[in-house]
Amino acid sequence: MATDELMTRALEALGDDGPLSVEAIHRLADLADLPETMTIAEVADLLDISPHTLRYYERAGLVEVARDGHGHRVYDAPAVRRLVFLTRMRLSGMPMRDLQHYITLVDAGGHTVPERLDVLVEHRDTIRRRIRELTLSLAAVEYKIATYGGSTGPDVQDLATKDEFRQTRTT
Repeated sequence: MATDELMTRALEALGDDGPLSVEAIHRLADLADLPETMTIAEVADLLDISPHTLRYYERAGLVEVARDGHGHRVYDAPAVRRLVFLTRMRLSGMPMRDLQHYITLVDAGGHTVPERLDVLVEHRDTIRRRIRELTLSLAAVEYKIATYGGSTGPDVQDLATKDEFRQTRTT
């Protein structure tokens, strides 16, 4: 299941207008339908990342991967779950140094939960700020599309139908 499929599954679990729920995220993290072990190619395909990226995460100390008798990487369910988390955090813009710090805390044990919580709360606030900035950018793009007579997205009132916005703009 590539990243697009993971995203589709996530959106379906959340529903069209339902709030984000922890239960939905738990369901998404359920990897019961995956094989017991996976090769690097299978994990790369699942996460829609390159094998090179997987090897990089391993070298960076973010994930431990067992080897078979031939020296090939064998990813078990905990490694794949961690990689799902890592790829989501990277996609959300978390810097590698923060991920490394977070994983160091996880590997250190339960006494680090308060510090892990701090890391995640700070990252959540960063994501929320980025979403607000992107929302503003999207509004600016939608405005320009409407001013040029184009059709805006479904979540935007169509300004192109109003005469004052039909004029061609120079910017």
